[in-house]
Amino acid sequence: MVKLSVNGIERDCPADPDTPLLWALREDLGLTGTKFGCGVGACGACTVHIDGEAVRSCPMPLSDVGAVKVTTIEALGKAEADKLHPVQQAWVEAQVPQCGYCQPGMIMAVAALLARDPDPSETSIREQITNICRCGTYPRIVAAVRQAAAAARA
Repeated sequence: MVKLSVNGIERDCPADPDTPLLWALREDLGLTGTKFGCGVGACGACTVHIDGEAVRSCPMPLSDVGAVKVTTIEALGKAEADKLHPVQQAWVEAQVPQCGYCQPGMIMAVAALLARDPDPSETSIREQITNICRCGTYPRIVAAVRQAAAAARA
């Protein structure tokens, strides 16, 4: 049994300590918004926040998580107040997703970037958001990041 703080809730996870965080979130805790892509942390579909930083969860064993705060896409917006996070709202308005599979990880990476840098340049966005979008919506992603940054600052 591994104790985790996920989305503001202390949880007992029955997974083995060697289980990747991604699988514990999806299979043991039922939080399926975080996606499996490559299994080695290269694509970013599995991105979550650990203490506010974007981290790829598929290569990270539970034993490395420790007493940190894990946030998944399920907790990013304020669903109970019917309000989206500024990044989620920008994604909708800019019509970023095509298939949408990689978008939870992409949104989590962008939210962490904007928390660190509320006004990133296009170059900074392209350098720091290394998640892969198989549909190739990168121009819309950059536009949505700029829009979300402006909304967050307002």
